[in-house]
Amino acid sequence: MKSVGQAKRQLPNKFVEQLYDYFPPLLADQILLGYTSQRCPTLRVNTLKADIREIMDELKENNIKFDRVLWYQDALIIKNATEQQLCNLTAYKQGKIYLQSLSSMLPPLILKPKAENIVLDLAAAPGGKTSQMAAMMNNKGKIIAVEINQIRYQRLQYNLNKQGVRNVKTFCADGSRFGKIYPNSFDKVLVDAPCSGEGLFLLTDRSSYRSWHQKLITNSLKIQRRLLTSAVLAAKPGGQILYSTCTINPAENESIIDQVLAKFPGQLELTKIKLQIPGSLPGLTTVNNTELHPTLANSLRIIPSQNYEGFYCCLLTKLSATN
Repeated sequence: MKSVGQAKRQLPNKFVEQLYDYFPPLLADQILLGYTSQRCPTLRVNTLKADIREIMDELKENNIKFDRVLWYQDALIIKNATEQQLCNLTAYKQGKIYLQSLSSMLPPLILKPKAENIVLDLAAAPGGKTSQMAAMMNNKGKIIAVEINQIRYQRLQYNLNKQGVRNVKTFCADGSRFGKIYPNSFDKVLVDAPCSGEGLFLLTDRSSYRSWHQKLITNSLKIQRRLLTSAVLAAKPGGQILYSTCTINPAENESIIDQVLAKFPGQLELTKIKLQIPGSLPGLTTVNNTELHPTLANSLRIIPSQNYEGFYCCLLTKLSATN
């Protein structure tokens, strides 16, 4: 497989070694093959301002071809236009569409926030998932959106305003502190955690993997543990926590969940994710010959491909109050 060989030569050696340590050879080959694809642009219709029919009509008027997404009626895969061309559309300028990867649309769909909920989004910028949740809630209820980086925070505010979001209160702050400040308070908590970004690699874009190194993973792990612990503390008993990353690395995914289950014994339950996504796999229950919690099979891993970035999602239900 020439393209797999090309990926092996082009991507960082240490990353490729780890990939074959974590996954069976055929699956590792499939992941590498996914990095050789040219991903199609995808978008989400902002239902606070438009509906899917209006957007499809504008695309047709501009001779832009698209495919519908079976598992999400408000998402489209663009077949013959670039993201830059989509940015020139009236719908984009008016905030009626949001350019977002299909994988990135999964966490809100799995978390299912309702109009009456109080929601915490602990690493919210640039705002794609926050605005998606606001649309799902029809601008009702309340979302607390937290972002620690000042530049990304400004981008979050810009995007929420452009999308017509009205039920979000934003904070430029450290999300890892919110669990102690607001314990047992939220119906839903989203932790789309900073990560090594291994799911985003593309051979055609050297910047997507050029900055990858082991220290990036080590630093990400520290942030991920703090944010997930904060999320568990912040959720109400009976509330749900969605942990997601755009990396395929089990150390940042299943192992992190396994650690938080051990930290809060008997207080969390992995809820099976039922969305049927092409190219998805159940979460791992063994990493580098280490047995993890068996219910990690209820989580979801997306393998990189032409339409999907590599991604991981895990849905936790909080069974009892935490101190």
